[in-house]
Amino acid sequence: MTEPHARQSSALVPDMLALPRKTPDALPSLIGMTRARLRDALIETGVPEKQAKMRVGQIWAWLYQRGVQDFGTMSNLSKDLRATLAAHFRIGRPEIIERQLSKDGTRKYLLQIEGGHEVEAVYIPEEDRGTLCISSQVGCTLTCSFCHTGTQTLVRNLTASEIIGQIMVCRDDLGEWPEEGGNPGTGKRLLSNIVLMGMGEPLYNFDAVRDAMKIAMDGEGISLSRRRITLSTSGVVPLIARAGEEIGTMLAISLHGTTDEIRDKLVPINKKWNVETLMQACRAYPKLSNAERITFEYVMLDGVNDSDADAKRLVKLIEGMPAKINLIPFNPWPGAPYQRSSWERIEAFAEIVNRAGYASPVRTPRGQDIMAACGQLKSATERARKARPSEIN
Repeated sequence: MTEPHARQSSALVPDMLALPRKTPDALPSLIGMTRARLRDALIETGVPEKQAKMRVGQIWAWLYQRGVQDFGTMSNLSKDLRATLAAHFRIGRPEIIERQLSKDGTRKYLLQIEGGHEVEAVYIPEEDRGTLCISSQVGCTLTCSFCHTGTQTLVRNLTASEIIGQIMVCRDDLGEWPEEGGNPGTGKRLLSNIVLMGMGEPLYNFDAVRDAMKIAMDGEGISLSRRRITLSTSGVVPLIARAGEEIGTMLAISLHGTTDEIRDKLVPINKKWNVETLMQACRAYPKLSNAERITFEYVMLDGVNDSDADAKRLVKLIEGMPAKINLIPFNPWPGAPYQRSSWERIEAFAEIVNRAGYASPVRTPRGQDIMAACGQLKSATERARKARPSEIN
């Protein structure tokens, strides 16, 4: 089901300066700037250094606690400072080109970013949480054979602004920002978890992902616990330890195969860093503990990686490691070379893993009617939109 598209209104930039200046869309966005960069940017516009730290805190709260999109609403700043901010910056958001709502409540967003490129994000509501799956790249380089997104070539990395902007847009759509004068810390969170499992390989866009997640975890802003953010990698081994040290979120590994022969076909990055090398990096992950397990994602493909022997090899690979296994029923897409394992086979596989002492929940497929399920994010939404413009204009 496709609901009418929503377009976010951009911040108004008052015409207060006679000097030539950039158009609003060309102004740098404050969204995505680190605290240090925001401080420097304010000083560059004439904010006294002694005031800069305080101003950063005030602006940060307006952006990330209250979600404002207009400098004019920042009521604890002077009118002159608000005018200066409006003249030099914007409060950027990706633009919602299309929003699809699944019958199970899943929301898929087709978002336009700078340069006219488009990415997708998916919000999945559950009883105890609301998870947003966000993208880190336009397209992907990894060409995983079971993944629909992997059939799309890489266009470019997303900026920190475009990554954190996906969270902002979803909170806009959910109406999760506090009412004027309301306390931003009250009420149940609709968006409580983030997973970097959308389009792209997060560790191939390390700096932007790090900066965006630092903003998401900042206690005076969006304030998500690092344990509610999961970064999923297909196995960029040299950057796994660095991710633990500099980002510090929970880690998920897109494993999907227990031998190099199988994984080379399913996840070609394995040819660069094989299963043994990947497992060594996982065991050395700085955050690894009984309280903070690594999640291994394992898509269930009929006759490919779903045998009892595969399950026993999987248990052997992770032996002694604090870990859990997410078993993912394959979500078919047009032209896919694989079929989903039968439920009987998935249950038998899970039983072997469970008997070895590892949790192995079977992920419930979500948003299948809008191609929002795991591994399906791609520009199919855009093609469908262009094929029926009368429905969204």
